[in-house]
Amino acid sequence: MSESAGKTLTDDQVLLIAKALGDRRRYEILRRLGERPGAITCGAVRNCTGINPATLSHHMKELEIAGLIEVVRQGKFASYVLRRDVLEAFFQRMREDLA
Repeated sequence: MSESAGKTLTDDQVLLIAKALGDRRRYEILRRLGERPGAITCGAVRNCTGINPATLSHHMKELEIAGLIEVVRQGKFASYVLRRDVLEAFFQRMREDLA
C-alpha cells in the first residue's frame, strides 16, 4: 500500500483512478481544476471545456467516484475541488508498484 501525506489507496481505488484518467475529457477537466487553487463552479468547468451539461455531469460523477474531486454544494449549486492528496497518493503508488 502507498501512503502520501497520510492518504492510503486500495487496489480498487488505484484502478478507479487509472480508469478515470484514461478518458480524454476527464483528464482535461482535471487539468482545468488543477489550474485553480480552490473550487471551480460547474458552469466554469463547462465553459472552459465545451462539454454539454449531461456529459459533464457523467464525467464529474466518475471523477468523484474515483476520489479525484470533492463536490462542494451550496444550495442547488455545486463547485468542484481537485483532491491533490489523492492524486499524489496515486502517483506515489505508481512509483512504488512500477519501479
